[in-house]
This record gives sequence, C-alpha cells and structure tokens, in this order.
Amino acid sequence: MVHFCWQLATVNRPFPTTLSRAAPPPNKAWACGNSYFGICGLHEPTALAAGLMRYIPSRGPRLAPTAHSRKLIFARSLGKVDSMAMRKKVRKSPPFIRCHTSATITRMAHGLNPPQQKAVNTLSGPLLVLAGAGTGKTRVVTYRIAKLIKTGIQADRILAVTFTNKAAAEMQERIGGLLGKKNDRQPVACTFHSHCVRVLRRQIHHLGYPTKFSIYDRGDQESLARSVLREIRVPNETLRPGDLLYIIGGWKTKCIRPKDAAAVASTDKEHLAAMAYRRYQNGLKQRGAVDFDDLLLLTEELFANFEDVRREEASLFDHLLIDEYQDTNGSQYRIVKALAQDHRNLCVVGDDDQSIYGWRGAEVEHILRFSNDWPDATVVWLENNYRSTAEILTIANRLIAFNKKRHPKELKAARSGGKQPRIDQYPNETKEAEGVVADIGKLLRQPEWEPSDFAILFRTNEQPRAFETELRRVGLPYVLLGGMSFFDRKEVRDVLAYLKVIESPEDEVSLLRIINTPPRGLGGKSVETLTAAAVQQGKPLWSVLHQSAVVGSLPDAGQRACAELRSLVEMFQPRFENESMVDAMRAMLQRVDYESEINRLYDKPEDQQARMAALEELANALGAYEAKAKKPTLGGFLDDVSLGGPDFNDEKDKQLKRNAIVLMTLHSAKGLEFPHVYMVGMEEGLLPHHRSVAVEGEAIDEERRLCYVGVTRAQDYLTLSMALTRRKWGKPRDTIPSRFLFELIGQAENPHTANPAAQKRPPGAMRKKKVEAPAKRPSSEPARSTDKSSRRPRS
Repeated sequence: MVHFCWQLATVNRPFPTTLSRAAPPPNKAWACGNSYFGICGLHEPTALAAGLMRYIPSRGPRLAPTAHSRKLIFARSLGKVDSMAMRKKVRKSPPFIRCHTSATITRMAHGLNPPQQKAVNTLSGPLLVLAGAGTGKTRVVTYRIAKLIKTGIQADRILAVTFTNKAAAEMQERIGGLLGKKNDRQPVACTFHSHCVRVLRRQIHHLGYPTKFSIYDRGDQESLARSVLREIRVPNETLRPGDLLYIIGGWKTKCIRPKDAAAVASTDKEHLAAMAYRRYQNGLKQRGAVDFDDLLLLTEELFANFEDVRREEASLFDHLLIDEYQDTNGSQYRIVKALAQDHRNLCVVGDDDQSIYGWRGAEVEHILRFSNDWPDATVVWLENNYRSTAEILTIANRLIAFNKKRHPKELKAARSGGKQPRIDQYPNETKEAEGVVADIGKLLRQPEWEPSDFAILFRTNEQPRAFETELRRVGLPYVLLGGMSFFDRKEVRDVLAYLKVIESPEDEVSLLRIINTPPRGLGGKSVETLTAAAVQQGKPLWSVLHQSAVVGSLPDAGQRACAELRSLVEMFQPRFENESMVDAMRAMLQRVDYESEINRLYDKPEDQQARMAALEELANALGAYEAKAKKPTLGGFLDDVSLGGPDFNDEKDKQLKRNAIVLMTLHSAKGLEFPHVYMVGMEEGLLPHHRSVAVEGEAIDEERRLCYVGVTRAQDYLTLSMALTRRKWGKPRDTIPSRFLFELIGQAENPHTANPAAQKRPPGAMRKKKVEAPAKRPSSEPARSTDKSSRRPRS
C-alpha cells in the first residue's frame, strides 16, 4: 500500500526525494478539498522525465493536467494502488497539484537536459533549435528569454514572434512567472501579423496609406470583392466573390502582386481574378484599408523599398526569436531576415517533421536551409520526448524516416515501455465508428479514465458524421471542434462596424453595413444615390454625406437619416477617446436602439437573449482590453479583434476544457496531447488525401508529416483504424490501406535508408541506439475474404 504525505504547497520548498509520512511543517495544517497540495515522494526531474509533471505558466512544475487520470498514473508510479478507496482518493484530488516553485533561473535549470541547457545558454549569434514533438520546446524558449534578461539584456529589446495569440500570451505569462512581477519591462511576444500591424501603424504612410487604416475581415473582403466583380461585369455564377478571394489569397501567400498575376494565371477563373486583383487592391487603398495578407506583404514591401525604415524597425530590438519557424511563408521569411541581418542575434525554433501548412504558404525549406542562410549558426537537437511512450515513438520515428528532405533526428522516449499501438480494421465506416466508440465506452467504465482523455482524429471534415451519430446513440459526451466564430455573428459584426466607422469614417464597407442598420430611413435607392455620387467624385462615401447638394436630393427621411448618422459619429468619437470605452459603447447601442433591432429580427425570447449576451461578451472583451493595455484606444481594440486576440472568446479552448471526447482534424490537433488517441480513416485517398496522391512528391511528404503529428499526439495509447469499404455517392467502394500503415509497422521498404550518408548527423552529434521493431500482432478484425485480407497490413 502506498503512503502519501499531503501538505500545503510552499514556495521554494525543497522537493523531498524519499517517500515518508512525516508530520506537516510548523504552522501548516493538513488540507483537503479544492486546495493545492504538495506530494512528497517523487523527485521533480524523475516526474518530468516520466511525463507526469510539466511546467504550468507562472506556477512552476505541476502534475500533468491532462485529466484526473494523471493522478492515478502518478500514484501508480510510486507503487501499486490496490485499494479502491485509494483510487477514488487520487481521482477526487485537485486537477493541478503544485509541487515546487522557484523564482530563479539557477534553481529551475536543474530540470533541463543537456541539449536544452545548450539552447538556453547560447545567447548570441544565429541559433537553430530543432525541437521534436513533446521535447519541451516552449520551456526552452521561455528559459532562454529569461536567461537573456538575467544577463543584462533589456527585456523590451527582445522580440519573440509566434503564430498564435494564445502561444504569445502563454509565452508572456511563463516569462513573467520566471522573472517575477518586479520587472516593469517585459519582452515583446506577439504574432507575425500583430508585429506587422505595429510596423505599419508607424510606417505605412510611406506607401500612401493612412496611419488609421482599417483591417478588413472576411465579410468586409467579400463586400469589396462583390463590388469589384460588378464593375468588370463578371456574373456570380462565373466567379463568386469567395472564389476570387481564395485565388487572390493564394497569390498573396506566394507574394504575387497584381502586375504579375496575369502571367501566372492558368485557368479561365484565374485570368478573370487577375483582372479583378488590381481593382481589389486599389479599392482597399482608396478605402484606407488592408486585408490580413496585406499586413505581411506591405511590411515586406516597406523593408525592401525603404532602407531607412528597415534600419529603424530593426534597431528597436537586439534579439529576435521565432517560434514554429517551419511554418513561415515567403514574406515572413524575408521579414525575419530584414529584422535580424544587422545584429544577427536570431534564434529560430521548430521541427521540419511537423511542417503541415504548405497549403497556406508555409515552406519547410526555410528551416531546412537555415544553416545555409546563416553559416555561423549553432544547431541544437531536442530529441528527448516527455510525452509519449517508447512504443509510440518507435513507430513515429519509423514513419517520418520515409521523408527524404528533413533534418536527421529521432525522438527518444523519457518514458520507458508502454502498450504497443494497434491497428483495427472494420468492414465499413459505420462499423468503424461503432467499434471505436464501443472501445472508448468500455474504457470509460474503468474509474481512472474520463471522456476528456480521448481524442478521435481524422483527415477531412466529412469523416466525423458517423462518429457523432454513434456517440449520440450511446450517450457519450463529445465536442466537435470548429463551427461559427464569435465574430461571424450578425449582431457582433454590426456593432464592430459602428466602432470601425467611429474610428475611421472613411471605412466604406463598414459604413455601408450600418448606414441603415437599424433602419433609419435610408432605403436602397437613397444609398445608391450616395454611392454613385461618391464614385463620380472619386471621394469617400463619408464626405458625400456632408454635401448638402447630394443629401438634399434625397427624400426627407433620407436627409434626416444622414444628419442622424453624422451626428452619431461626431458625438461618439470624443467619447471613445476621453471616457471608458465600455460605457461609450453601451451609450452608443442605446442611442441607435440596437436591442429593438434584435427584437425585430428574432421572435423567440431565447434567441433575443442569446444575441444580447453576445453583445455583452463583446463589451467584456473591450473591458478586458482597456484593463490590460497601457494606452487603450479604440483603434488598438479593433486591431486586436482583427488579429484574433487571446481574450476574445476562444471557442476551441472552451470546448477543450469540457470533460468530453474530442473530435477534431489532424491539423487542429497540432500542439495538443491526449492519453488515448484514435486515428481513423487510415486509407489511401483520406490519409494521404486524394489530392496529394494525385501529385505525389512533396505533397505526400506533407501528408506523412501530418500523420506523424497525429501519432505524436498520443501519450499512452494509440489506435489506428480503417474501413475496408467506404460509401461514395451511396454505394460501397473497396478501399486501399494507407501506405503510412505499412510504413508505421515496418512492412514498407524505405529507399532513403539504403544510403547511410543520407542520414548522417553533423560532427559531435550523439549516436543513437538501434530501436528494435515491435512484435507484429494479429489484426483485431478477422478477414472477410481472401482477396480482402491480402490487402491488409499485418499489424
């Protein structure tokens, strides 16, 4: 029987290395319930290596918080738990168990392994940190920044760039936890797009844009695209606004400007899009607006064409750190070089084996050729994986070795043993869903597992239908990640349009959205008269609203409406500058009587309440922004909204916090981890996707990296499944097992391992032990016929 010593956590308390029933320290009472506890008995590095603890932002090392089941695993690591009472005690303990906190880098550094320490201690010059899945990348990044500050670098002279607001916020929080609140200055941690907005606010006037430019969201872009297509007389059935934006977005991702679009167009739609592209960009500029892709393109253009601007922006920082470097596109790559070329203190962190966003412009070559771009770069390999068992990493390493263009590395498990992953084969997709759900249901009857311990990962958005149906039938809780964004709601878009017009009245798309919302007497013909006058004069619509000659030609109701709209904007512009912005927003909504508009559009009281609750949430977001910003402005808030700030209703995080089985795509799963992972639909045409199968080459390599990401999400158990037949247009069609299944279990010949030099590590690299292939196990689904069984991988 295992004996536990439960006591209140104390800051900087030495972590005991022996199990004891010692009395609690003086003045420390025994505690239970919702308090945080310290558990005596397991040395911290041992717990970290076993994957039982991890570092939580600003709180230090804690028990892995995936689910309550981690506590049972923790208890079992100390000894056998053979009592149901003890199992229940462990399950009912708090979800986070605080073990140790330290405020100094020296005290904390004892948990770093040698490669991590090398990355943290390399403080100057170019540095490439190749951080494999689950190797403690974020911890290394934050420790390195903290070490820079401890050695005398001013915190605000360090710029850390990542790809999501959540990652940037977590980085800030962790660094703050390491440095303490006494540091007034903080390093700048933000996304690429956020940093580019700051640059453009200071410098965009060099390109002929106003400093108070608007950032168009998808709805604003579609409105502009629709008007552009009308101007060139392209009917909707020939080229829809959404299709135009998709083509233009692809060109912008590849840094193709309007003047070059016609040369790269290959289809009829692309040639029409090339004609519309220039008008679309001119329309943005005339309206004093940019779209999301322009934030990168215009920043790159500034740095390329205005050397003094580049030097000025680069001189603001002495150290530059880029997270997820494998996901950079062409513009981001050139922006990074422009910012770092003077001081050369550039640290990039990433994993070429997890580059899965080529479809949106990411180029894995950037991380592969880093040493060519920066010949004096130091390269550090992080290969000790603290997430997955050795059995899971064995097949992950075997799979990714089939990609030729990669840095040679191999994940090494800090957690020994584990159960061998399995392959399940089912007659069809319905049976696959039934089998997976039944397996989860059986495990959930065991007290140590909870629904949030399970994830079902799939390649395409069509696959989860059968799983949803079965989960509903058996009554298991689940969440399907995705759905409508908070900012796609009509009422939220309406109010944001009001705020955008108050901030920048020249924002024509926003002005047209609210010009008669709620109805104020400006009908369709009156709006046409105003917009026609604006086009004829070549002036913004807002300026036309002040012209008595034009406004006087409207009916009396239209004239009153124009006067009312002008008065509204002019009244609230100073209020948003001088008063609480939340109070100003509430007063504005009352002035336009937006609640009556909601009541007019929605009959059911519950719908009305839900819509008003959404506006309340928007006000909460505005209040949160005011509280944290040093100099809050309406423009700053709108920038945060456009860039997807971390405080603005992150639906994905909310769903993941629910105690429910998670259904999500492999792309969405990157960065997450689960004790049990089911990768379903392991068939040619699904994974790898049929579009990649058609072109082979690098497209298949990216699909293999996507499969690798899925495999490395699993902490303890991994199940891969496939259907032997799958319905297409209502008829069952035979499937072909994914080539990745054969690669995972060692039944495919790897052409790249024939030449040992191809996998040779640089001098000084550590030798790896040969990993034995796992024993083959029989398929869990019996063969239905000889010809079908011959198509199956032996699992």
